[in-house]
Amino acid sequence: MAEPAGSSIDVPRAVRWHDDAVRIIDQTLLPSEYREIDLVEVDEVIEAIRSLRVRGAPAIGIAGAMGLVASLEKHVAGPGSAFRARLAEAAEAIRSARPTAANLAWAVDRVAALADRMSAATNAEVWEAMRREATAILDEDREMCRHIGEHGLTLLHDGSTVLTHCNAGALATGGIGTALAPIYLAAQRGMNVRVLAGETRPLLQGSRLTAWELSRAGVDVTVLTDSAAAAAMARLGVDIVIVGADRIAANGDVANKIGTYGLAIATRHHGLPFYVAAPSSTFDLGLASGAEIPIEERAADEVLRGFGRPTAPDGVAVFGAAFDVTPAELVTGFITERGILRAGEIGELRVR
Repeated sequence: MAEPAGSSIDVPRAVRWHDDAVRIIDQTLLPSEYREIDLVEVDEVIEAIRSLRVRGAPAIGIAGAMGLVASLEKHVAGPGSAFRARLAEAAEAIRSARPTAANLAWAVDRVAALADRMSAATNAEVWEAMRREATAILDEDREMCRHIGEHGLTLLHDGSTVLTHCNAGALATGGIGTALAPIYLAAQRGMNVRVLAGETRPLLQGSRLTAWELSRAGVDVTVLTDSAAAAAMARLGVDIVIVGADRIAANGDVANKIGTYGLAIATRHHGLPFYVAAPSSTFDLGLASGAEIPIEERAADEVLRGFGRPTAPDGVAVFGAAFDVTPAELVTGFITERGILRAGEIGELRVR
């Protein structure tokens, strides 16, 4: 488990190259088992994304872009027309694997668009250029995470208590995370920061993943049941709430893991700052508001028997939205790699 470039913090690597395969941590097995798997075929990449073996908006974007490249390697020696057809087919299949996160389509389209611009190049030249582009997306994400961390660090002080939801750490990105990046940098610099991690029903990404990666890095972390967040704000001295995002509309509405909206309401009631940490690639400026963000519906069994044991009666209806949308007016600011923005400043991302 090597560390991201430029970091001395002990964090996992969610996605990376292993020869010409995409190596990921199978996050469905954590925290009881640590296992890495390699992805080459399009179906393997899609299954890993849909099943949440790899998850988190930046990480699935990286995995999708790299997976597109990996799946095409065996087609390089074939006819150019067949290679191009396979590229288009694979790109469309991967980009559609999960609908809510903006980064997946953004990263896959970025690699595919490069190939489109190389119309006169050989298959080998195109493939090598695509591999370099996918690697650049990974490297850029590492840098973006660190810049997000630096900007977010200005919001913390020695002794801060941060409440977060789901997992927006190293397991969700190519680097040290988004919402957790300021916490990792604070720990690196000797600051005492306590984290309250909402367990994040129904698949427990907060307790299984956030608590796992923070505790192994030596960060003080306490797991909360999701329904305890408001009580924690009242009783445990919360200073700030920082969450990640899967897509942010032009007006500042935020799609994030289900439960974020309620958390934002409780945060406002208690007069606390509520920040969203995300790279610029997560902002979808083509969507006017959160009402236009596609919300993924997960299988009912994730609620009814998510870990192999029935937790509700068979046949009962389930509201299986994987994400909710937090209105912009509940967001204090957005921690990006370009600085901390308010909702009215999001349009500046077009020209920076």
